[in-house]
Amino acid sequence: MNAGEREQLENLGIRALVSMPVVINGNPMFYACLTENRENRIWSIDDIKFVNDAIRIMQSIITKRLQTNSLASSFASLEAVLDNVGSSIYVRDITTGVLLFANRSFKKNFSKELTENKLANLFETNIPSRSHSGNYEVHHRDREKWYDVYYTRIKWVDGRPVSLCAIYDITEKKLYQKRIEQQAYTDFLTGLFNRMCCEKDLARYVDEARQTGKRGALMYLDLDDFKHINDSLGHQYGDALLQDISKTISRIEGISSSCYRMGGDEFVIIVPPDSYSQIDKIMEEIKNAFATPWYLKDSDYYCTMSMGVVLFPDHGDNVSELIRKSDVAMYEAKKSGKNRIAEYSDNIDSSSIHRLDLEKNMYSAITKKCDEFEVYFQPVISEGTVNGKRHIGAEALVRWNSNSLGFLHPDEFIPLAEYLGLITPIGNHVLMKACECCRQWNDTGLGDFSISVNVSVVQIMQNDIVDIIRKCIEENGIKPSNIVLELTERLAINDLARTKQTLLDIKALGVRLALDDFGTGYSALSSIRALPFDIIKIDKDFAKDIVDDKYSQAVVRSMVDMGRAIGAEICVEGIETQEQIEIVKGLGAQYLQGYYFDKPLRRAAFEEKYVYNG
Repeated sequence: MNAGEREQLENLGIRALVSMPVVINGNPMFYACLTENRENRIWSIDDIKFVNDAIRIMQSIITKRLQTNSLASSFASLEAVLDNVGSSIYVRDITTGVLLFANRSFKKNFSKELTENKLANLFETNIPSRSHSGNYEVHHRDREKWYDVYYTRIKWVDGRPVSLCAIYDITEKKLYQKRIEQQAYTDFLTGLFNRMCCEKDLARYVDEARQTGKRGALMYLDLDDFKHINDSLGHQYGDALLQDISKTISRIEGISSSCYRMGGDEFVIIVPPDSYSQIDKIMEEIKNAFATPWYLKDSDYYCTMSMGVVLFPDHGDNVSELIRKSDVAMYEAKKSGKNRIAEYSDNIDSSSIHRLDLEKNMYSAITKKCDEFEVYFQPVISEGTVNGKRHIGAEALVRWNSNSLGFLHPDEFIPLAEYLGLITPIGNHVLMKACECCRQWNDTGLGDFSISVNVSVVQIMQNDIVDIIRKCIEENGIKPSNIVLELTERLAINDLARTKQTLLDIKALGVRLALDDFGTGYSALSSIRALPFDIIKIDKDFAKDIVDDKYSQAVVRSMVDMGRAIGAEICVEGIETQEQIEIVKGLGAQYLQGYYFDKPLRRAAFEEKYVYNG
């Protein structure tokens, strides 16, 4: 104590003083002083002890008061913050279950739950007993609402263990996800479920059958001659038919929620285990639906179906295998005359399975821009350069190098492609590749190559065939006369007037036309007379016997003479020997083709042998 402080105390009449610090939270906050006005005061030990006790009591009172004020201030601050967040929040005492806090949003959205004390049952049943924090989704069935619940277990402001839950309404998110899922599993055109949903549901039904010991059925349905309706009436009526069929089969009791469109005109119907007892009735209703006409374009049209049936688990429990077997059974029904139902059995002809594999892989190859279909080239030799074998052109021939089935020759897939109506994209692919090669080969300046391309009757009957050919020629910048389109005599049995006009339109582009495989059938001579061919290709069967057979020689000679008369050139196919060459030369044929010169070659091999080293 300094002199100034002593003087102040004396002025106050204080003769003696005991001063001790009051410590709060380890820090001296102020001093407590005990004073005496009497002189010669002596402080006893008891006096000092009293002062110490008084100070401790004072420290305790002050500390508790400060803590109370701090808690109140902290809670008020916390309440202000939590009342202004976007989520609904509440705090519940873990030990007693008493609600300690609920923010404004929670009181507004869950007043009923607060009143009925349902919080723990509604929002906390999924919390693991030893978990301190996490989140999960809750479906409130009474409200038809979805919530995302975030929880954490902490100590409250007063030290009690509490459960703090923050709740977010995710109903809109769930509805959006449901819409996206429905779109992913729904066929846009018909409203039926799609292939993806079929595979998912079939797996579930197969598992159900396995667990319950019941049986289910899978029906693969394909419309008969749907393409004819689609082509003759137009795609909009074909779509309308698919929609009508979808509505009809989905109304049948027992399968209303298990009908699927697999694509195109193919449908799958699953008879779930719970409905299997009605399978005979279901199949009868399906047959009756297709026994009556469908109303399209102000008229009635019949469209039947072929259906294959497999049973599960009898015929297997693998989803892909069941779908494949039902498809095989469907094809068996179609092969038996269409408008039939066939149940799968292990005795089904392996040729049916092979054809089905061809069909599926062909559709797949078409969707991949026909890249699996390769173009081979066989040289066409001018009669005047036979000895030197200098070629004047090539015939483009398609081969199928399937990723799944391996290498296939035309006889193995062309008839099926024509039957399925897929020959058009394949033929257009070959035409484009041939035009590309023609441009590149002629750009070398080593010769004037012409390439012959086989064109099917179906291709010629396309409304836009002339535009397709024109586009191929113009995009590649080639001379139209370098392209020869080869057509068979089957043209003569179609709409002759329309066919002739189409061929005249093609010739107007500058493209040449060849009649292929002359002499193999139909009205050959009338074809030559009626249609504007530039080249006539005599079938290889005549070349085979031409050395010894006078009839074959006479046919070739007469064709050469007729060709001269109508301005057409003659090409003899199937040349395999030098003797055949000499005879054909003597008969006056202009072009020769056959294995004597070369087999059909891959593009690279043909270029190496005939284009760059020819």
